[in-house]
Amino acid sequence: MTGRGRPRSKNSQDTKCTTSTTRAAETPKDNLKAKNAKRCGGKAKSPETTEKQPAVKVKSPQKFVEETKKTQLEMPKSTMEAEATKATKCTDKTKSVEEFTDKTKMAQPQKCEDNAALNTLLRKTLEELKIKRNDRADAAKVVNELVKNITMHLKKNSECFKEVEEPLPTGSYYENLKISSPDEFDFMLPMPVNRVTIEPFGDDGAFYSVALKRGGSPLKKFEENNVLSASKMLTEFREEVVKCVKGFKGTEWKVTRKKKGCPAVTLNTELQSITISVDVVLCLVVKSSWPVFTKEGLKIESWLGTKVKQEYKRKPYYLIPKYEGRGTVEVDGVLAKDNWRISFSHVEKAILKNHGSEKTCCEKHGASCCRKDCLKLLKHLLHLLKERDSSFDKFCSYHAKTTVLHACASRTKDSDWSASTLSHCFQLLLKDFIDHLENGRLNNFFVPNQNLLSSPGQTQCKKLARCIREESDRGFPIFK
Repeated sequence: MTGRGRPRSKNSQDTKCTTSTTRAAETPKDNLKAKNAKRCGGKAKSPETTEKQPAVKVKSPQKFVEETKKTQLEMPKSTMEAEATKATKCTDKTKSVEEFTDKTKMAQPQKCEDNAALNTLLRKTLEELKIKRNDRADAAKVVNELVKNITMHLKKNSECFKEVEEPLPTGSYYENLKISSPDEFDFMLPMPVNRVTIEPFGDDGAFYSVALKRGGSPLKKFEENNVLSASKMLTEFREEVVKCVKGFKGTEWKVTRKKKGCPAVTLNTELQSITISVDVVLCLVVKSSWPVFTKEGLKIESWLGTKVKQEYKRKPYYLIPKYEGRGTVEVDGVLAKDNWRISFSHVEKAILKNHGSEKTCCEKHGASCCRKDCLKLLKHLLHLLKERDSSFDKFCSYHAKTTVLHACASRTKDSDWSASTLSHCFQLLLKDFIDHLENGRLNNFFVPNQNLLSSPGQTQCKKLARCIREESDRGFPIFK
């Protein structure tokens, strides 16, 4: 081995050149790796640095230990503590990262499993709610026959209602939203009123008094103090329906007892052990501009488009003989029971049938969404909770429908409601409904000033919100 003081041989220069050549042959990538290599205690030295350092004698293990102890004794206490803290932090940091990674690995599969299980449960529930095709056909046949006969009876035997127009089917059955069995059907029988003056009753824009202008309308009979009396008109309509049913040949129908504030005449019959209920509602069809209270409603521009909204706004609107609260309440000489509530059920049906931002949504060759499935599940959940707790009776399927309309106007893209994300979309919809309940406010989709949750009250709204949240947190045992 050559010592430090010995002169270089002739080959020293050649060795130096060879080393330089070798160093130049190294790729930039290799140099970069060497320079950037990091360790907990410091940086790795580059090859150049290593080359330039003089040779270091390797110390024996015993000598290394002795020198280390000596260094530690000479080192100030503060420096030693700082070094120890630094080492501890490094270890703790590594440990915390490992723990976080382990927890993430454990939580992710569990979350996926939960979503998959919920999706399976919701799909199974929807399958159970489907109406059999034969049951649907049998029910529709007897119901259509009944409504057809009532319409014919009014045209032929009633002077007041002889101008009645063709029945307008509404409600969940005709929106393809009926669940479990075809046991409830809704029809409106429209009476045209070409020249009327309407005045809002109250300040929310949902109720109106109606006055007939000059003309020979057969409805003049029901005028009282220059106002068309909804209660008088509904009473006579009910009498005519009873006459029709008594002389009806075929299925036996019974007219149920009138409910306070209810605008419908309800008829029941038994069909294959299922009680079928039909609500027939007399209404006024007004073929003029929608009331000013609807100006801020029907926010579907970003969802269905401005042109579609304009088409809907050109349609007539309907007034049905319904009031809220006590019928004897009087405003400006008009009783609440003689007022009419505005209805856009025909537009609701059109929206739910053509609900996609893309025209092909849910068509044969288009992508499927879960908007209607989410509404069915929410209606079913509400129905089951009402069966379990009668204090929820003031909540109805219209609250669920309105929540869905607002949700669709908020999450406008069909991809937001992809059929493959049913469980996620349903939980988002439940969150919307819970928010409405906790705030005690659910605006009418067409008349924003009307709060549909004013009748149930804050206490019941919060109670229902708690029940829904509990069901969601527990994986919906009510569906099992």
